[in-house]
Amino acid sequence: MATRKMADNKLYEILGVSRNASDNEIKKQYRKLAKEFHPDKNPEAGDKFKEISYAYEILSDPKKRQTYDRVGLKGMQEGVHDGFGGDDLLSHLFGGGLFGGFGGFGGGGSGARRRQRGEDTIHPLKISLEDLYNGKTAKLQLSKNVICTSCNGQGSKNGQAAEKCHSCNGCGIKVNYRPLGPGMVQQVQSSCSECRGSGEVIKEKDRCVTCKGKKVCNETKILEVHVDKGMRDNQKIVFRGEGDQQPDVEPGDVVIILQQKPHELFERSDSNLHIKHTITLTEALCGFSFVVHHLDKRDLLIKQPPGSVIKPNDIKKVSGEGMPIYKNPFEKGDLYIAFQIKFPERHFAPESTLLSLEKLLPARPTFVAPEGEHVEEVDLVDYDPNDRSSSSAHRGEAYASDDEDRHGSGMQCVHQ
Repeated sequence: MATRKMADNKLYEILGVSRNASDNEIKKQYRKLAKEFHPDKNPEAGDKFKEISYAYEILSDPKKRQTYDRVGLKGMQEGVHDGFGGDDLLSHLFGGGLFGGFGGFGGGGSGARRRQRGEDTIHPLKISLEDLYNGKTAKLQLSKNVICTSCNGQGSKNGQAAEKCHSCNGCGIKVNYRPLGPGMVQQVQSSCSECRGSGEVIKEKDRCVTCKGKKVCNETKILEVHVDKGMRDNQKIVFRGEGDQQPDVEPGDVVIILQQKPHELFERSDSNLHIKHTITLTEALCGFSFVVHHLDKRDLLIKQPPGSVIKPNDIKKVSGEGMPIYKNPFEKGDLYIAFQIKFPERHFAPESTLLSLEKLLPARPTFVAPEGEHVEEVDLVDYDPNDRSSSSAHRGEAYASDDEDRHGSGMQCVHQ
């Protein structure tokens, strides 16, 4: 009777463990190799990292490892009769890629399973318009979770294995049902509070002293945020991979969102700046000079020659004195000035002076007053929106009172 040949040890050799290695030994060895050959640290070792990942996928799953131990890698590729064939098994694991040709790792196509990615951390940063104009480097103190160095993210002493969480049956999620009405319920999913969504728990006596079994520790980090000239309100500055860390999870990003504080003088519109400036009637007619204190502490001298009349709500432009263009700071938008005119107070000069002033101004339009009994001169008074005596409602009440007086006697006189 022929002796059956033992299946190959290829996957064990890739991880550098014996065929009798425990699950914990396989996991620890995989973590060690993954750190050494990860493409981010060792770009030339992409194929090696794929092999390590594939080997760990098979050997970390009890059912797949049992099948591999029985038939070997070639047997898995040729076909296994444990519910699905070799191609089906590899398709289930890697989208159809075969060992040694996975269709790419971490890229497009049917590559190896990508690591789960953590959530991004969002931080608003209040910034002044001066800082957006001149540029600034701000320091942001960030509190984040990092993988515990004492236990290498295992959460236990001396690599003690974690147990499946019985509260969520190892899935990390608990499902509750909330009644909405007769015959209607709502399914609500929430992270398991016992294992904090990890699906596994560590006995208290076995927990890492440093992280208390949480696998991560909290640390404070200072980020230097470079605000470039011309950046805008709500613009994002992204720090790749600086988010909270979790074992076997790709860290998310830290996203800084700029929030511009209101400015007492300038308003921004894209790359342009807008201000409002009030001048007197004399300045509007006879010219003026004033200074604009700019965002970079320069003083802009603004002049208008005599005779160039400024009308109420006129807008003038100063070219090239707006905001710097983002990533092209030597180019700038424009500065727009909206003029408001303050007129003199009533009776600001005697009538004789006004007659002299009138001779200097353009002539009045010719006016001929109408004559006859149909002509009635009325008074022009200032409008006061708070004066209810002149409202239409009171005018209506007055007319109604007149009507009542006019018809009141007829309504009261009833023949018996």
